[in-house]
Order: sequence, then C-alpha cells, then structure tokens
Amino acid sequence: MYDYQLDAIDRMHNGCILCGDVGSGKSRTSLAYYYLRNGGKRECLINKKARYFRMPKPKDLYIITTARKRDTKEWDKELLPFLLAQDKEVSAYMNRVVIDSWNNIKKYKDVTDAFFIFDEQRVVGWGTWSKAFIRIARSNEWILLSATPGDCWSDYIPVFVANGFYKNKSDFTNRHVIFSYYAKYPQIARYVDEKRLEAYRSMILVDMGGFKRKTVRHNVTVDCLFDKGAYRALYKTRWNVWDNEPIETASELCFCLRKTVNSSPDRVMKTVDILTEHGKAIVFYNFDYELELLRQAPWPEGTLVAEWNGHKHEKIPEGSKWVYLVNYSAGAEGWNCIRTDTMIFFSQNYSYRTTMQAAGRIDRLNTPYVDLYYYHLSSKSGIDMAIGQALKKKGVFNERAFSGKSFKLRKE
Repeated sequence: MYDYQLDAIDRMHNGCILCGDVGSGKSRTSLAYYYLRNGGKRECLINKKARYFRMPKPKDLYIITTARKRDTKEWDKELLPFLLAQDKEVSAYMNRVVIDSWNNIKKYKDVTDAFFIFDEQRVVGWGTWSKAFIRIARSNEWILLSATPGDCWSDYIPVFVANGFYKNKSDFTNRHVIFSYYAKYPQIARYVDEKRLEAYRSMILVDMGGFKRKTVRHNVTVDCLFDKGAYRALYKTRWNVWDNEPIETASELCFCLRKTVNSSPDRVMKTVDILTEHGKAIVFYNFDYELELLRQAPWPEGTLVAEWNGHKHEKIPEGSKWVYLVNYSAGAEGWNCIRTDTMIFFSQNYSYRTTMQAAGRIDRLNTPYVDLYYYHLSSKSGIDMAIGQALKKKGVFNERAFSGKSFKLRKE
C-alpha cells in the first residue's frame, strides 16, 4: 500500500465516502480497510515480506459496482491479495463474497450485518437505487467510493440520510431548499444553512489527497471543419432535415446541431490521422451515428477495431495497431487500459464529470507510460464552443439555456 492510501485508511469510518482521483487505487484501499475492520494486521499492508495474517471471522462482503467492472472481473483481481474470492473453493474464508451491479442492488436490500462497498457513485437523486442503498446502509457497515461525489448539495441527500443526518428527503428539503416561485416545475433557487451542509460533508468525505500521479496529461484541442451553411440554416429554421419535420424541443435542436457538426468528414479524417501517428487509441463518442462514421473510417491497414457500447461488449484488442470505440454512457467508468497512451474524444460530452471519468481509463497507477495524450475534437460552431465553456467551468452543458429565449418550445 502507498503512504497516501494508508493515511486514508486511518481516517476512514463507517458511512464515509472515499474520494480519490480516477486511478488512485480506491478499490485496493477499500479492501484494505475491510481487512483491518475484520481483524487483519496493519503490518501485512506495510511490509511486502510480512506473513499474511488471517482475519478471525470476516463479515460477508458485498461489492456493488458497475456492470462492466463486474463482468470484466476487476474486483476479483483486487480481492486476491487478501485471499478472498466469490468462489468458496478458492477463497481462504467461508464468508460470503458477492460482486454485483447497481442494476441489481434491490436484491440485497434485506441483507443484514454485512459489509458493503459501493463502487462508483450511483446514489445521486432519489430513485430506486438510492432508496435501496439507504435501506442497506441502515442494517450494515458500508463505505462508498467516488472520484466525483457530488456537483450540488442535492447529490448528497441519499448519503446524508444514510448517515442519519436527516430522516428523509423531505426533511433535507424543508431545512435547506428554497424553490423558485417562477418556474413551471420544481426548481431549486438556492440552499440555506450551507455551513451545516459543509460540516456534514467534511465529516463523511475522506480525501486521498496525497495521491501524486507519475503521469503527465497532454490535452490537445483539434479544430475540425463543419458545414457552416447547413448549421446556420438549421439554427434559423428549426427544421429537422433528417426526419423532415419541425424541431420541437431544446434537446432536439442541440442534437440536430451536433449531428450537423459531428458528421463532418474532416472530423473522421483527423481521428484517423491521430491513430496513424500513435498506432493504438481509445475513441469516446456520444451517438450511434458517430459510431457508424467511425466504423466506416479508413483506418490504417491492419488496424483492429473493437467496440464497447449498448450493442457490443468486446474486449480491448491486442497488438500494435488497434482502435477501441467506446460510448460515454456505457464505458466512461469502471474499467482501465494500460496498453495505450492515447485517447480521442471524437465528440464532447455534456458533463465534466463524465469526461474526467473517461480520461481516467488510461491514467492508472500501473500504467507503463509517463506521457498521456488526450485529443479533444471540436469546432468553431456555437454548440461546440458552448459545451467547451461548460466543461472548462467543470459543469454540465444546459441545452435549454443554449437554445435561447427566442426558441419557442412546441412540446414540453
């Protein structure tokens, strides 16, 4: 274990959020905390030559993670140094070890007296997952792992409730939320008594602040050409040329503008040029039409092409020439690749948080590379520049605000 990981373990407690940058080793740190909580010896974490000390009677361990991380068995590898495994014939212990996805969290809402590791923050908002999480938290020991724990106070509601700071969402809302009187739907205008919220957050956040990367990220913006005439016409007429019908919503307008920009042949060719220079690269994209363009791209001869998205779950190719096409929604987190130093963002994602999660896929503790190259394909179009500004502010692009007051939405 690294010093900054041991320091984090000393500050961890039941109900905390272990907050560390992508690739900082949160998984290994959380398991080391579980090991110590169940009677393990600290010496085994410090001294590589120390003889392994068995936990006397470890609690059942449940790891709730992404579907991809479960399927690729990344957690299974992390369990090995602690002699733990899902298969009791392989494990050195008789306790139950379960690794499952957030999609199945409701299956474990009646489990008691166990230890839960919730991997990759998924308890934002007040949906089914958050309610199951709170029920589990009240009957078990638990910790949560996250690189980006929350963008606003509302994101912390489930964790605050699980820690007993509030009875439920209504209790939090009544104490801290002021709603806008002029919005057509419930919209938060501001929060009150934020000092209390800051105190609660500091109580549960355990920052792996000593983590220092050996890698150097080189972010390169690649300017791509686009059809300015088609872009202007679409923005002015609000006409969907693909479906041959009026554009009805702000979301549809932004989608059509992005399709006009992202479908540029120049964007595809610049992606090919980058791959030709580096040989191996991961390419992130947003939409299916982008995937079709990338599938048909004139990749250098001998280049292997694989995908991870809602259609295909293929492994990262082997060899010296390959491209891995990954959809943001399906693969921005929960896996890693140390066989390349290059990532291409074919189109920008609306969320800074998602972008940083995606960037972390190649920036790992065990990567053999020092210099990592991130190519951000963009254009001088209004939509691309607006998204870029939102990302620079570490925020989320707002489609409704971009569309402007003059855009009269026909459907809501």
